[in-house]
Amino acid sequence: MESFNTLLEAIEAYRKEGYTEDFNIKKNCLECMDGRYRLYAGDFQIDKHYRFEDNTDPSDQSIIYAISSPNNRIKGILVNAYGIYSDDLASELKDALTVHPGN
Repeated sequence: MESFNTLLEAIEAYRKEGYTEDFNIKKNCLECMDGRYRLYAGDFQIDKHYRFEDNTDPSDQSIIYAISSPNNRIKGILVNAYGIYSDDLASELKDALTVHPGN
């Protein structure tokens, strides 16, 4: 299993593996390239992820996803804090970003 000390270290490692785009969460999709590409729940897969946990400060908890979309030939990363999903986030996207045990 991978181990990173900092978020920057994880970002650099994933970039070296070809995850070059930066994804942003929108209401019902992931967006990259200044909005030119939108990936919906069925359009991407989570290849790997890493959680950063700080037991003393919940605001320092985050997760980095390495995401690919073979049909769109896009690979990138998404960095997110735990539990910040808003109520208006589409359930399909929320489910697609949920990392289940064994993933």
